[in-house]
Order: sequence, then C-alpha cells, then structure tokens
Amino acid sequence: MLETVLVTGGAGFIGGHLVERLLEKYHVVVMDNLSTGKISNLPQHPQLDFLFGDVSKEKDVARVFELYTFTYVYHLAAIASVAASIENPLGTHQTNMDGTIHLLNASKKQANTMRKFVFASSAAVYGSEPTLPKRETSAIAPITPYGIDKLASESYVISYSHLFGLKTSAARFFNVYGPRQNPESPYSGVLSILTNCIQKVVAGDEKVAFTLYGDGSQVRDFVYVDDIVNGLILLAESAESQSEVFNIASDENHTLLEVIAMYEEIVGKKLPLKYKNARAGDIHQSYADISKIKTIGYKATNTLKMGLSKYNQHEMEQAQQSIGIS
Repeated sequence: MLETVLVTGGAGFIGGHLVERLLEKYHVVVMDNLSTGKISNLPQHPQLDFLFGDVSKEKDVARVFELYTFTYVYHLAAIASVAASIENPLGTHQTNMDGTIHLLNASKKQANTMRKFVFASSAAVYGSEPTLPKRETSAIAPITPYGIDKLASESYVISYSHLFGLKTSAARFFNVYGPRQNPESPYSGVLSILTNCIQKVVAGDEKVAFTLYGDGSQVRDFVYVDDIVNGLILLAESAESQSEVFNIASDENHTLLEVIAMYEEIVGKKLPLKYKNARAGDIHQSYADISKIKTIGYKATNTLKMGLSKYNQHEMEQAQQSIGIS
C-alpha cells in the first residue's frame, strides 16, 4: 500500500511540480483553496486526491487529517505577495501564520508515524540587512509582514519538533522560476514576466517592452523549480535535516541585465527595455550561500542558462499547442 503525502498549496506553481514528482511513488493529497492555484497545474492521476480547503480555517485542516494519515507533509500554501501583506497584513497573517499553526497542531497528533513536516519559507526573512551571501546564520531582519510571518512560522515549525517530537524542517526559497509560473499574477516572479515579454518579441510583437525598475544592476539568485523540488524532497527524506532551516538556491547570482542578455542570446532577439525609478522597499542584492544543504546531498542541477532554455522551450510549446500547431 502506498504511503500518503499531503501538499498544501499543491495546485500552485511550485506545488504542482512537487506533486508531479511525488506521484512517482506516493499517494498524494492536495489541499488548496485555488485563490491563486489552478487545477490545470495538477496531473490527472489515480493516486492524486484533491481537497478544496483553506489552511487559515482550522476546521478545513482538521477534516483533512481526519480522512488521512500522512507520512510527509509539505506546507506550501501561502499568500505569496509581499505587496498583499503590506496592504492587508491581518488577512495574509491568517493564512501565512495561523495556517501554519493549524497544520502543526493537526500534524503533532500523527507525530509517531509522520516522518517529516517540511515548511516552505522564503529569503524574505533576511530582509534588507546587507551582508552577502545570505547564510542560515546571517542576521534576520524582515521588513514586510510577509517576511515576518515566514520567520515566525519557521520558529513554530522548529519549536514543534523540540516540544512535541514532530520531525520538521524548513526551506528558505530564493527566486524560483520555471514552467507554469503565471506572468499575469501579482505574486509572480520577475523571470515569468521577462519570459512572457521574450515570447511576445519572438512572436513579432513590436509594441512590447520589459520594464526595469532601477538600472538593472539588482542581483538575484534565480533557482529553477526542479531544483526546489529536489531540495524539498531531500529535506523530507534526510534525517540530518531534522529541526533545521536550509537555504535552497542555485549557487549562482546575476544582475537583471545579465539575465536579459542571457535570454536574448537564447532566443536570438533583442528585448526592448523601459526604465522606471527603483521601487521603495525593493532589496538591491540578495543571493544565497547553500553550503549547509550541500552537506546533506543537495546540488543545483540547472544553471541559469539551462533553466531559461527549458522555460523558454516549454512556453513556446504551450503557445504552439494553444493555436493548434503540433
């Protein structure tokens, strides 16, 4: 009989990729309220159960844990927009913080059989503290309600390990990109927006331009979604990840102008740029030291150029399918 795994937020961009991998050897339960996730991100599969539910509602979480006993829980559900957390801190707190506590309380009742509760955190916990690269031991100074809730959730996740014997770990994602990331979403990363613009340029749209806020010298650590999935599964299966927090990133860092030049080389087209003033609150440089997760066997398998090429190829194929070209 297959072991059962819960993925909250499993219909989202990262969640959908994780679910695909987990279905290779598990019965997977996805809990999602579809506020930003899409059923189309999930494969049709006999080992997949979808439950509509909201982690901010304790009764929804309790219902899932009454129906199933889980070997692993991957908690990805969140309102992932920094801007939304600033506009509505209480609403995002109820999902991003209270939701984590509801899941931990339900999971601790299965602590004897659950092998790992893995929490998806964020590089936003580091805030604007300037020391680089960001290590798990770096100063923590979140500057938004989103980052504050992620940090507090991490602390709860680790404390439940010590207090109740629930095996847990947490992953700080850096800038994730890849297929099925929605460029129209306010939560989307810069690379999905950039990819969308590149696709329009390749298709011959002469009106499109990519908006750069600032001068393009912002530095980021862009990690391909498959490497995030590899890291999450590693944290779940590794005994050494117990009660620990880990960065998951690419082991590379690039300016936005370098990324644009790389993309232009891949597609053989120039991307028109439009410059605007830097946005208040944007962090100029952020990239990770991933030495800690490497010690338990992680390796980023996709360079940025490899990831962009895969992403571009996927989007081209999707565009062709949508207009009936096989």
